[in-house]
Amino acid sequence: MTVTFKIIDKEYIDAIVPLVQKLNGNQVSNHVLKQRFLEMFSQNYECAGVFNGEKLIGISGLWFCTRHYSGKSVEPDHVFIDDAYRGKGLGKLFFEWIYNYAKLKGYESVELNTYVNNYPSHKFYYNQGFKILGYHFFKKL
Repeated sequence: MTVTFKIIDKEYIDAIVPLVQKLNGNQVSNHVLKQRFLEMFSQNYECAGVFNGEKLIGISGLWFCTRHYSGKSVEPDHVFIDDAYRGKGLGKLFFEWIYNYAKLKGYESVELNTYVNNYPSHKFYYNQGFKILGYHFFKKL
């Protein structure tokens, strides 16, 4: 297996959307997801990919901002590694790449959200040195 990590251009949305669908269980249509991703790419958003050769096997959105409590911060979002590639240490390697990428861009901290019932992710993020600072609240308008 030859694994590489790189930023994915917005022209490749059609490769990103199926992985996001797997993560979220088809809660949002492909059409709506494509529209949302196009808008996200116009904001402080990038998408990083994990590739096995030419095949996209994992993704993470990266939101860049400055916050009063953390300084220049990157927020990994919709992190997903395809089922067939889990348990091989790729998540750890991917996050090391994300940390280095963010540092090269001048960012100093990482924060993220994860679903309450996604227990495997909790263990992973604890092992990566993350601490829980609060609760994420959501309200649909």
